[in-house]
Amino acid sequence: MYQGVPIIGIAGGIGSGKSFVARLFGELGGAVIDSDAQVRAAYERPNVKAALRDWWGAGVFDDAGNVSRPAVARRVFADPAERARLEGLLHPLVARMRDEQMRAAVDAAAQPTVAGGRPLPVAFVWDTPLLFETGLHAECDAVVFVDAPPELRMARVRGRGWDAAELARRENLQWGLDKKREISDYQVNNTAEADDVRRQVRHVLSRILARSHQGTGLQ
Repeated sequence: MYQGVPIIGIAGGIGSGKSFVARLFGELGGAVIDSDAQVRAAYERPNVKAALRDWWGAGVFDDAGNVSRPAVARRVFADPAERARLEGLLHPLVARMRDEQMRAAVDAAAQPTVAGGRPLPVAFVWDTPLLFETGLHAECDAVVFVDAPPELRMARVRGRGWDAAELARRENLQWGLDKKREISDYQVNNTAEADDVRRQVRHVLSRILARSHQGTGLQ
């Protein structure tokens, strides 16, 4: 719980649609904390750019001087030591941004309505690709596993320019899906129409809020 608000972690395989499910929780009043967006913001910081240039040279930057995430990925996924070094740089920054975003949401809710106050989120929803691998699941009040069959996940990541070997290579660096599924508290099957997934999310959120004694008016 953060200031009385439950924290929901979103987990699942690559291409399972975790961000889509997180957005559905957001539609129901959750405040979505998007770790990938925070990583993109971290890459724009001068000190991060300076560190990457010092480590790897100009090859990890595009012509506009921005960090090339594909170039960075090629380096870190081929070398565990470089991956650990990058995570050591980015993870503390992302953690700080996550805390700042949650604190801002709570502070905004404490403001008078006439001063621009907003409702307190029903939950904080952590859309974090490495939720288990970074140990962040231990800070969550509930973890929701987003499930999708391999063929559907493969179809989704083809849009990123990946083939089956690339998907397998990246998934081998993460916890196994069976282990993630077993540890998670709830499951959402992201294989049907959006309205069906939305109904699942609504049901899961109702159960989480009931369990955290928040109460819910969801129907």
